[in-house]
Amino acid sequence: MSRSAQLVPATALLLVGALALTACDGGVHGTPGGSGPRDPYFPKSGNGGYDVTHYALDLAYDPDGNRLSGTATLTARATDDLSAFDLDLDGLDVKSVTVGGDKARWNRTGQELTVRPHDDLDEGRTFRVTVRYSGTPRTITDPDGSEEGWLPTEDGAVALGEPTGSMAWFPGNHHPSDKAPYDLTITVPEGLQAVSNGELTASRTSGGRTTSTWHTAEPMASYLATLAIGDYDIRRSTIPGIEGASDGGLPVYTAVDPSEAAASRKVLAQLPGIMKWAQAAFGPYPFSSTGAIVDRQGDAGYALETQNRPYFPGTPDTGTLVHELAHQWFGDSVTPKTWRDMWLNEGFATYAEWLWTEDHGGDSAQQTFDALYDHGDDVYDDLWDFPPAKPSSAAHLSDSPVYQRGAMVLHKIRQTVGDKAFAALVRGWAAAHRHGNADTDDFTTYVEHQAPDKDFTPIWDDWLYGDGKPERA
Repeated sequence: MSRSAQLVPATALLLVGALALTACDGGVHGTPGGSGPRDPYFPKSGNGGYDVTHYALDLAYDPDGNRLSGTATLTARATDDLSAFDLDLDGLDVKSVTVGGDKARWNRTGQELTVRPHDDLDEGRTFRVTVRYSGTPRTITDPDGSEEGWLPTEDGAVALGEPTGSMAWFPGNHHPSDKAPYDLTITVPEGLQAVSNGELTASRTSGGRTTSTWHTAEPMASYLATLAIGDYDIRRSTIPGIEGASDGGLPVYTAVDPSEAAASRKVLAQLPGIMKWAQAAFGPYPFSSTGAIVDRQGDAGYALETQNRPYFPGTPDTGTLVHELAHQWFGDSVTPKTWRDMWLNEGFATYAEWLWTEDHGGDSAQQTFDALYDHGDDVYDDLWDFPPAKPSSAAHLSDSPVYQRGAMVLHKIRQTVGDKAFAALVRGWAAAHRHGNADTDDFTTYVEHQAPDKDFTPIWDDWLYGDGKPERA
């Protein structure tokens, strides 16, 4: 992301409801799945007891009434014996729920949709839950004051999910630790485009409505899912020479609001060069397409690394484009296990900006580091407020210590191991956790294993976890 810039026990009602639902069956052996994975900053986001392996979303949106209807089908594997499980869904009206084709009972408390299947689910069993729902999707205000979820625009809407907004438009296991492929079908009024992640596999217009289908083959955290609906200038191209792409090159799909088309043309023309540079710096590109969504300046006020094609609320500058494309490796492919590990996303993406500047005739990363150390608190009044790996609260996950001090941690590692070893370390980290999840302990352990003759204790103690402004040496 580039900004302008509790797990609680089930309530008595839920417990009573679960007991009442269970009492009619004999031989019950499962227990209700947890209502959250105990994330340190968003304890109610995500759920326990299962792992989603695929999302199929069939949606229809009417901008005039700001009304969304949908059928969400989740394929999942039980990780416990389950008598019930939760999905995250904030707002919207649930019409029906089935599990394995059988009607399931359900109830709601806050963002929790608790589902009681007809039969208990054995640990290891793969099951399918289908939720039919509709209503006016919500715009959610983050703890830091930013808006996410479903954001109506002048000609449509955009859905943005970091950190919790995806639950405003589809039910799911909305925590970054549970990633899955997606298939999304969206129907909108004729004359509008609907752009999502992955590849457009089908589009048809009939009866005044256009239906588009998007396929995301690689695992994706739900906060990276997006849906942009409106009038867009669509451009398709390919980038040759990207490792892992087909012989025809890596597909590029950009969607730009006509009001931003002229301003965006020059910066988006850099996209192929940035992708080739990033592949050389970070290793093989982890996804099957790339691109961008450029909307008119709107309510979001921030860019976001939505998978395959980042979202920009207006024409980005080159640094912001580099930042969000670097996230495709760091954040989208290598995704944090919890929101406490967000510096692994933002520190790497910010350092990518430093590296791009260094490699393209600007200040070296060392000069950027020195300027930030000497004068950074004149620009970022919170720069030394907390260490990158310990944000003070959910309201500060996008503050400068996570971004700028996160990048400074990486530069200190580079100073310690040298340029050649650092380049190998960065590529190796992206490869070791490709399409997976990692936390700060994983990263520090990885670094120490890559350079066992170096002492990283001062970096971890002073720069990554230490309070206040560290000594320069």
